[in-house]
Amino acid sequence: MTAKADDIIRQADWLRSAGIQALFAAIEQDGDQARVVGGAVRNTLLGHDVPDVDIATTALPEDVMRRAAEAGLKAIGTGIDHGTVTVVSGGVPYEVTTLREDVETFGRQARVVFGRDWTRDAERRDFTMNALYADRLGHVHDPLGGLEDCLSRRVRFIGDPDTRIREDYLRILRFFRIYAAYGAGKMNEDGLGACLRQRDGLRQLSAERIGHEMRRLLRAPLAAPALRMMNDCGLWEIATGGLARIDDFEALRSLEEVAPETRDHELGLVVLAGFVREDLERICDRFRLSNANRKRMRAAWAAMKRLKKSPAFPTPASLVYEFGRQGAIDGLLAFWAGMRAQKHQGDDDRFAAMLSALRTEPVPEFPLKGADLIASGHERGPELGNLLSRLEAAWRDSGYSLSKQDLMRLSAELADNN
Repeated sequence: MTAKADDIIRQADWLRSAGIQALFAAIEQDGDQARVVGGAVRNTLLGHDVPDVDIATTALPEDVMRRAAEAGLKAIGTGIDHGTVTVVSGGVPYEVTTLREDVETFGRQARVVFGRDWTRDAERRDFTMNALYADRLGHVHDPLGGLEDCLSRRVRFIGDPDTRIREDYLRILRFFRIYAAYGAGKMNEDGLGACLRQRDGLRQLSAERIGHEMRRLLRAPLAAPALRMMNDCGLWEIATGGLARIDDFEALRSLEEVAPETRDHELGLVVLAGFVREDLERICDRFRLSNANRKRMRAAWAAMKRLKKSPAFPTPASLVYEFGRQGAIDGLLAFWAGMRAQKHQGDDDRFAAMLSALRTEPVPEFPLKGADLIASGHERGPELGNLLSRLEAAWRDSGYSLSKQDLMRLSAELADNN
């Protein structure tokens, strides 16, 4: 198993790059060692993309800084007090962290000392599949038996799960998120039991940390089963302060083949938590979502409600005009998921046709401006705004077909009638 893993790692582009090899050469002096650790090794073995590469080393932070500078590499002490230095090599930033041993923990905070023991460093990590190391030649080092867990997609805490969670209660959410991203089969019972026993610890976490982890979870391939288990264990309500429409979310993810947007956390939250507008605002505040996130979620929720209330299906043009292309697509997908959750699948063909139309429908542009009316003799003021609104309503009722000239003639007629 190790030989096969070594072959996979040796073929990785990130290991064969000149930049990382130059970094290894700079650090590994005077008996010090350096190894890639965690996500890059795990993702490569499982065939996932590798967004970044972290390196663990026996070298002290100040030695890493000095050796990198001597090798002509840029070194930044981003977390030097905790042993982390960012080194840029070949245009790529690498986080280089000195091996550590937990001495005493205080929730997320821990008093640590630097060490040279790879097993002790591995023991302070969260899951066995994240405690894998690879040296510069591609040999995988597995001090805790994480390789078999990784290849079997088994998410298992290192050591006693309750102890690992009490060190940082965010690990409850990470357990579900790592499973949703990399797991398979049933969730580990020991880990699940510990999450259930320690769930009140989630109340101690900041909104930012919970929001960051939940957004990543919602994008993961197995988000639906992970969230259902979270909900069954009472964790969703603690993390979000509200209830969840798990059936709707499962139905949303069943549409992934026709709509990649179903993996977006904004749409996922609308489907899961958007019972009423206040629920949407609450979860936006709770997760400290950006203004862009909020804008997209509000448009999706409004479009979904429009579809629910419409006796006749709105036209694609009306939806993209009122809610924007993204809002219209999101709203349709949320509505479609709700219908599927209620076992109403007879309209799938109609929904699919509407989705296709929304992707290509030109966004109608109202051809008239207030300046046009002023130029024709209308005075500024509230009456001008009212007239413009009436003209826009007439334009929409016409199926967006009225031209600027048509609207100018209509404005004259409306003025005469007044």
